[in-house]
Amino acid sequence: MRSPSVTVLDYGSGNVHSAVKALERAGAQVTLTADRRTVLDADGLLVPGVGAFGTVMAGLHGVRGAELIDRRLAGGRAVLGICVGLQVLFEHGVESGDEMAGLGEWPGTVERLRAEVLPHMGWNTVEPPADSVLFDGLADERFYFVHSYGVRDFPLATDSGPFRPPSVTWATHGEPFVAAVENGPLSATQFHPEKSGEAGVALLRNWLDTL
Repeated sequence: MRSPSVTVLDYGSGNVHSAVKALERAGAQVTLTADRRTVLDADGLLVPGVGAFGTVMAGLHGVRGAELIDRRLAGGRAVLGICVGLQVLFEHGVESGDEMAGLGEWPGTVERLRAEVLPHMGWNTVEPPADSVLFDGLADERFYFVHSYGVRDFPLATDSGPFRPPSVTWATHGEPFVAAVENGPLSATQFHPEKSGEAGVALLRNWLDTL
């Protein structure tokens, strides 16, 4: 059986090579590029993200990332965001008092977590819903987080109108925050699967199985 092809979007985000290696371990054929045709033709697209919300948005704009993501989603083609790659999928991000526009795929705002210790750095448990595909067989595993900002409220999870609501996985650091979202072809994790050992590789393998 052919291995699924995955493009890791190369827009200047750091530490992308660990994501490439983790996807390869999970069984994917991986290309690191921002080439439009390659991005659109791949079975899956992974959008990495480390650092500041605004910096990631600027990098995505530089390679027309918003258009590429929209084009894939319009055709039902899978997209997976990681860390700040999850955060920029929401409408707004607030850092240092400045509000910035995100990609707007989901309603909601990325804000500084209300916790005694930040950043939230290290291993943590998650609370996936029963219908989660990404966390199939992984509900009791720990995953690796590095962040100070997150989504504390996701109204679409309970009020999606006539459409099936997204499956939302939560974690807690000082307060509950969104740890992952599964919404048709669009999925994302706040933690780093590529830094989460065998559990992270297994999660990526679950994602690859949907392609």
